[in-house]
Amino acid sequence: MDESRKVPRPGRDPAPPGRKSRPRQAEVARLAGVSQPTVSLVLNGSKQGASISEETRQKVLDAANSLGYVPDPAARRLAAAQNNLLGVFSFTATFPTDVQHSYYPFLVGVEQEAAARGYDLVLFTGSSTGGAGAAGPDALNRVRLADGCLILGRHTPAGELRRLVDDGFPVVHIGRRDEPEGLAWVGADYVSATREVVAHLTDLGHRRIVLVREDDDAPASTDREHGFLEGLEAAGLPGGPGAVFRSADPERDLTVERLRAWLADGVTAFVAEETDTGSAWRALHAAVRTAGLDCPGDVSLALLGSPPPDLAHEPLPTGFDIPRPQLGAAAVRMLAALVAGEQDQEPLVACALRPGATAGPAPERV
Repeated sequence: MDESRKVPRPGRDPAPPGRKSRPRQAEVARLAGVSQPTVSLVLNGSKQGASISEETRQKVLDAANSLGYVPDPAARRLAAAQNNLLGVFSFTATFPTDVQHSYYPFLVGVEQEAAARGYDLVLFTGSSTGGAGAAGPDALNRVRLADGCLILGRHTPAGELRRLVDDGFPVVHIGRRDEPEGLAWVGADYVSATREVVAHLTDLGHRRIVLVREDDDAPASTDREHGFLEGLEAAGLPGGPGAVFRSADPERDLTVERLRAWLADGVTAFVAEETDTGSAWRALHAAVRTAGLDCPGDVSLALLGSPPPDLAHEPLPTGFDIPRPQLGAAAVRMLAALVAGEQDQEPLVACALRPGATAGPAPERV
């Protein structure tokens, strides 16, 4: 049978009766029971699709025909224009002011791996200084100029990412992200690393520990909290809501009075998460200093990540190091595989415990 007859014709209605949106490759993939890159290779006529079995190819064509899928001509032309360019897009400032900037090591790993694989990089910066609020309806459209794109940023637009994923455009998010469905990502093992930090504090004799974090649902924050609570449970220490302090503005809400109340209640150690803003660690650090407390003599502190640049000159905090260059390199490997129409699964990258100088034996309090 001539398979070309089964490919939806441009004149065909792109949506079944009652449907308002054009079907996307993600839906074709689900109906056919194959991966989205496979759908892209079949429907775009890629030479790399030659190894796909006839049975699989037919499933894709039948599913596309059933849904009334019509390829986007512009997207198809761009997808076919393989020019060995990988994009890097961020919704926060991308160019670091110094090597302490949290994105600098990511970019080092990205550049090294891309060069080793023969790719050049295109840095998309138009929305980088606007934070999450710069995510307009077409914020990510221009990344299609590259063969695929890496996305950096704690808060990125789910709707725009979903459009790229549904269209079969190769994209990889650096950092765990569960939405939209089908988005490829690479991430660090924050759960295990945070458990290890808690175990380190309990080995020092701490029996009441509080986690300070920003009040949002970023997966990196969620993973750290899960690891923190698991660490407390493993040590037989009290957890629950009282062990976690969440605030949209820690630098405003974490006051000296609140800190002293925790200490009076038996808390001897605090753990803060690292974020783009550094707000949690900065607030905790300021409260301890303003209260005139000695660290680690009076209270121990730990940071789940690296300190913000303005506090980099302070004693090295106890905690863990995020393997940023390795994450950047892993993201390039995954993106290169997607651009080639292959499947790649990068394991979570381990974080190394950093003993630091801000945690010591729990003080004895009457």
